[in-house]
Amino acid sequence: MSLDNTTVRNIAFLARIEVPEAELPGLADELSAILGFVEQLGEVDTKGVEPMTSVTEMALRWREDAITDGGQQDKVLANAPDAVEGYFTVPKVVE
Repeated sequence: MSLDNTTVRNIAFLARIEVPEAELPGLADELSAILGFVEQLGEVDTKGVEPMTSVTEMALRWREDAITDGGQQDKVLANAPDAVEGYFTVPKVVE
């Protein structure tokens, strides 16, 4: 795909990038090359290729799904700048 200067000027406007008129032809060539590469990727046969989330195979470690109360109230409140009777306290914002 080949982009002309008008299209590149419009892309620069939409991206809020100021591009001097003298640099438009070079930028048009670069963007055309990028779009050409993307078109090549569309031609790759991906039948039978499973989607990946990582380049290395990973398996999540399972843990027992147990409901607990946490039992860590003291540890959590240790980081609080101010706590009263087991709760976080915050300054009043609205009168």
